[in-house]
Amino acid sequence: MRREWWVLAGVVALVWLLFRLEAMLMPFIAGMILAYLADPLAKRLVSWGVSRPLAVSAVFLVLLVVLAVALLVLIPLLVQQLRQFGEMIPGIFDWVQTVLAPQIQAWTGFDVAAELDNVQATLAEHWQDAGGYLTQVLGQVGRSGMAFVTWITYVALIPVVTFYLLLDWNHLMASLRDLLPRRWEDDALRLAGRCDEVLSAFLRGQLLVMLSLGLVYGIGLSLMGLRFGVLIGLISGLASIVPFLGFIVGLGIALVVAFFQFGSWLALLGVVAVFSVGQTLESTVLQPKLLGDRIGLHPVAVIFAVLAGGNLFGFTGVLLALPAAAVIMVLLRELNDRYKNSTLYDETLSHRPLDRRQDEESP
Repeated sequence: MRREWWVLAGVVALVWLLFRLEAMLMPFIAGMILAYLADPLAKRLVSWGVSRPLAVSAVFLVLLVVLAVALLVLIPLLVQQLRQFGEMIPGIFDWVQTVLAPQIQAWTGFDVAAELDNVQATLAEHWQDAGGYLTQVLGQVGRSGMAFVTWITYVALIPVVTFYLLLDWNHLMASLRDLLPRRWEDDALRLAGRCDEVLSAFLRGQLLVMLSLGLVYGIGLSLMGLRFGVLIGLISGLASIVPFLGFIVGLGIALVVAFFQFGSWLALLGVVAVFSVGQTLESTVLQPKLLGDRIGLHPVAVIFAVLAGGNLFGFTGVLLALPAAAVIMVLLRELNDRYKNSTLYDETLSHRPLDRRQDEESP
């Protein structure tokens, strides 16, 4: 069998293995991503004369402390704001019935209040069945208790895997380099460097941009007294993984909340000002300093990668989606460069109509 067929068979076997082991791969993929993100900090400490084990332990301890403090601060705030949101829901329904529904009926003739009454009647009619549904749900949870324990075990394994991968990161990279065929080594290292540049810019830079925007939006909305300011800031920061999506989603939610809470144009202008400041900081400071122009991942490509990864491999696929998309983008750029430098491209260019070539060459 030719060598190429062996390579193809190995790739097919690897994909099949990924599908079979998708559930148990989650802690290892997450630990690998976290180790990749934290490795530059460990290298910086090593360059200052700290031993690798001590540097890894210090970085790991700092990450755990930051995560613990963030959870201790955020979780009570989020629980409180979610409770407040639940208390506001009856008031929102009353406003829809007494204010919005008459206006819509006057404009369109559609009786919104009657439809809301039908919804409330349906809920009241089936409310007695809620106990039976709850019993079924609890029974299902009890039957799937082992799956829940397995999931908790996987989550608990993430810091363990991260620590050991971070400790041996340099040895792992050196071992992978030694496995490369000698004639492919230069091209492989060059492509790996380009992939690392894109991945580091996107993963580290985008995470910092998302965190910064979430803080700006959350603090700004909270200072103006808007309810659920921290929650809206968190949602906006997470949605900022796609450019402008966090701005659009967060601004829309904040405007609705400000309208119900204050009912004045001044509050709406305050919300717009907070998000305008966030967008200005993102375009003038955060994007140039943290991301630059090294990523090149189109927003549509980001959305497609996340959805495709989730459909193929579940949560593990979501973790792998963006790194895989960045690597594929680098490989496509390499193919494009090689095609532009090939004789096939030169022949295609030479066979174009003369007048078209002249139009393209003219300034």
